[in-house]
Amino acid sequence: MKKTFALLHIAVILAGFTGVFGKLISLNEYLLTCYRTLFSFLFLVIIVWLKKPQFKYSWSNITEMGKAGLLIAFHWVFFYASIKYSNVSVGVVCYCLTSFFTAFLSPLINKKPFNITELLLSMLTLAGIGLIFHFDTSFRTGIILGVISSFLASLYTILNERLVKKYDSTVMNLYQMLAGSVALILASPLYLYFFPSKTIIPGTLDIIYLLLLSLFCTVGLYVMVAEVLRKMSAFTVNLTFNLEPVYSILLAIILFNESRQLNLSFYAGLLIIIISVILQAGLSRRKRAGADL
Repeated sequence: MKKTFALLHIAVILAGFTGVFGKLISLNEYLLTCYRTLFSFLFLVIIVWLKKPQFKYSWSNITEMGKAGLLIAFHWVFFYASIKYSNVSVGVVCYCLTSFFTAFLSPLINKKPFNITELLLSMLTLAGIGLIFHFDTSFRTGIILGVISSFLASLYTILNERLVKKYDSTVMNLYQMLAGSVALILASPLYLYFFPSKTIIPGTLDIIYLLLLSLFCTVGLYVMVAEVLRKMSAFTVNLTFNLEPVYSILLAIILFNESRQLNLSFYAGLLIIIISVILQAGLSRRKRAGADL
């Protein structure tokens, strides 16, 4: 279990860089996601070719994996839109609502009883988001987009929790990135009609950032998460990912001097979110200790 927790926290650190790349890349949120899914798919093709896993799946299996790919692709669109309309700090903090949505949606989808502890911890996270929501009205559009992003991320993780028990994680991510790429490319004329972009082809620096984002913060990250989900619940994974803003905000302060845009209300909300993660970690340890007795 220690190895699984270590893998999870490496994934969280990698996730901390996703918001930073969203700010560094000059493309709009939709094109950024298009290239991210496409480059990730190409990297996965190479990895699958080298691994040569057994992946003779039926069309219904591929469709099942593809649905999760659509969720993650549109989660990214809203996530990067949240950053573009506000800043890195606000965008990544809104992602913390994923655990709140998971606590409610997972029992409904999986037809299981609600976990009171998970609900209480999620409400604590929600209180932190509430404080942040009121800190600056100019960021409310970004916050709303971030809330939609976290809802889609929650659905993706709940669905992925089932898929990882049935499919090879690399092949599963391959089909997910393929489905996401195809859907985004097909819908791009409509999106760009309503939200035109100054440039469609990324420049040299953008390509470098996109390659790093795709290889480490997408392929590496999501393969790690898929492996972790074999041994941990979607709620625990999502709640641990609430630490992502800590890494992202530190990077944003260093790289973009975002501390000028944040006030006491923001940091109070962030502190509440961190407390919810610490409490969940403590409860998980007690639960494991009780199981070992």
